[in-house]
Amino acid sequence: MTMSEKDLEEYHNIGKPIPKSEKYNYINGKQITDHESGTRVYEINNYRLPSVTTILGATKNQQFIKEWKAKVGEAEADRIKNHSSSRGTSMHKFLEHYILGTGYDDLTKIGQEASPMAKKIIEIGLAPVEEWYGSEVTLHYPGLYAGSTDLVCLHNGMETIVDFKQANRPKKKEWIEDYYLQIAAYAMAHDYVHKSNIEQGVIMVCTPDLYYQEFKVEGPELRRYKHKFLKRLDMYHDLIFDEKEKAKVNINPEDFFNGA
Repeated sequence: MTMSEKDLEEYHNIGKPIPKSEKYNYINGKQITDHESGTRVYEINNYRLPSVTTILGATKNQQFIKEWKAKVGEAEADRIKNHSSSRGTSMHKFLEHYILGTGYDDLTKIGQEASPMAKKIIEIGLAPVEEWYGSEVTLHYPGLYAGSTDLVCLHNGMETIVDFKQANRPKKKEWIEDYYLQIAAYAMAHDYVHKSNIEQGVIMVCTPDLYYQEFKVEGPELRRYKHKFLKRLDMYHDLIFDEKEKAKVNINPEDFFNGA
């Protein structure tokens, strides 16, 4: 649903307009479901690459989720998951259209929950963004993986991968390792394909009661998460490939860091 001109003006007054830079040219990857594996993959240059979220989901310790489902029940767990997913999708739509300068509205109950969350991220999280290179950007590491990051931008003078997250309650750093691994995977892919130097990742989180959190990763810590993601990628290959196929991939972590 499209905003009126008055509402659109009010929406854009939430934060400063962010200038667009054409520094990087991004491709549009096609997301499809692989019928053999049932997983989400990206079709890029005639190759099918597993998504970063598929890799992390397949190699994650599921014990906490199993215990939570046992506690609240399968039906309630599904209800919470579906509601959170819908709210997150709507929040992302608000943020994407704000960045693009096109405006967006969602008058459903979900949209009314998501809109204030997006505004909170705009007011606080996007304030240090000086320019943006791409929104909802498809990134890939040729032959290995692909994914979609919410924003690539210049944040406080540093080229940055940004990920927007909704949460039902405030997060602790130790709970969100996979968020950091996503950032690391996207940074490696961006640097390889676009010959860039992504210096940091910023995870912007907001809850329905408008509690905003920001988690940053850079320098040696970002490098550690890159190594951790490569280990998870190797685990994923162990799950889906036989030894002969796995030998063809041959992941050497040093290849991702230019020997640094």
